[in-house]
Amino acid sequence: MIRFNNDYNQGAHPAVLEAIAQSNSESFPGYGTDDACREAAGLIRELTSAPDAAVHFLVGGTQTNCTLIGHGLRPWESAVSATCAHINVHETGAVERTGHKIETTCDVQGKLTADTLREIAEAYRDSGVQEHITKPRLAFISSPSEYGTIYRRSELEELRAVCDQFGMYLVADGARMAYGLGAGTADVTLADFAELTDAFWIGGTKCGALFGEALVVSNPALDEGFRASIKQNGALLAKGWLLGVQFKALLENGLYFALGRKADEQAMRIKGAFAAVGIPLLVDSPTNQQFAVLTEGEAAALGERFLFEPEGTTAQGGRIARFCTSWSTTDGEVDALVTAVAKLGRR
Repeated sequence: MIRFNNDYNQGAHPAVLEAIAQSNSESFPGYGTDDACREAAGLIRELTSAPDAAVHFLVGGTQTNCTLIGHGLRPWESAVSATCAHINVHETGAVERTGHKIETTCDVQGKLTADTLREIAEAYRDSGVQEHITKPRLAFISSPSEYGTIYRRSELEELRAVCDQFGMYLVADGARMAYGLGAGTADVTLADFAELTDAFWIGGTKCGALFGEALVVSNPALDEGFRASIKQNGALLAKGWLLGVQFKALLENGLYFALGRKADEQAMRIKGAFAAVGIPLLVDSPTNQQFAVLTEGEAAALGERFLFEPEGTTAQGGRIARFCTSWSTTDGEVDALVTAVAKLGRR
């Protein structure tokens, strides 16, 4: 079977493994206080044009989200996200476990919009019973979104304006950041995220690392005491240099960005293959996640050789199937899928 069901089904890029192996005979201080983490953090500050940003290395995405949100909010405050946001549907109530409600709003192809965020903020402001309801304090987005769509700089600017108007944090989940930056239609850089959000993270687990996420905190108020929160949440890795070594290997020669571009190019081939035979896509994703709307027979035929992620059905009964490329996807694997799709022959 050829796996297209997710983007974390292999270990790590050889350059990352080589860097880990080279560091294996060295001794380091613990908990991310080592030179590897300092050097990786320095690279991130350069790439984000944010020399004063705080950089923290954590192990996984859910861990990063719930630690950051739990740290940043007071007990009566809430996070706002699109309904499909990872914190709302794929983190087993991790944020709620910290004592904070997630207020959800309709998404536009997976994205939180400034208009819907403003509606929630205004509803709280105008409620007249603020002591009886949670206060929306943090806007949460993912880039790419759960549907593979990306934010334009103008959209981030609009969200930033609403957050500034109502005194809210803006944070971005970057689990698939490499694939968002690598999209052919992308007009946002790491520097833009550092400028327009209070905090965002650069995903490693799904983008070439064995594990690890690099959290960039631009707002000093959100960073106060944050290492203590990391530790309190069991997220401060004793062998923290393993995170620094990996991010240094991914970032110092542009490997991270090259891996994202390659996976997106492969995904565009898959997207084109479905379009060529008249199979619709759920959304117009420019990144490594493609959502095909299949018949039951088409899903069964492709399922004989390929693993993909079932994502429910459309109102018309179509089977939504997610196909992911990743840093480890080979051209041969894509060739095989493109050939199989061509044989479906809906047209």
